[in-house]
Amino acid sequence: QVRLVESGGGTVQTGKFLRLSCRPAGNVIGVNDMAWYRRTPGHEREFVAKITREGEPSYSEAVRGRFVIARDNSKSTVHLEMDNPRPEDTGVYYCHAALMTPMTFEFEDYWGQGTQVTVSP
Repeated sequence: QVRLVESGGGTVQTGKFLRLSCRPAGNVIGVNDMAWYRRTPGHEREFVAKITREGEPSYSEAVRGRFVIARDNSKSTVHLEMDNPRPEDTGVYYCHAALMTPMTFEFEDYWGQGTQVTVSP
């Protein structure tokens, strides 16, 4: 069963640092773009950051300058480094990636199960 496995969520104080990680599990033969989304209280799921296979990042306005997305292609792992988080960053963070499997030999969208991040004042 191919899936994305997230780790690193939890509670962090405002202004501190938290790092989320995500990697695919299962029979994956290729990884394209990787990204993070989040659902904050009272809002729909929203884009946070994305990184291409070549390492080009992009960010939402809400996190630009505070969060950094990075990937390790040798481990097919993507990280979200949350520097100076704020209470409004509290929510469930979802990893997203385009994965190729031997079933289809095409890139298909996969989502992680979500990891809770709580930023305390």
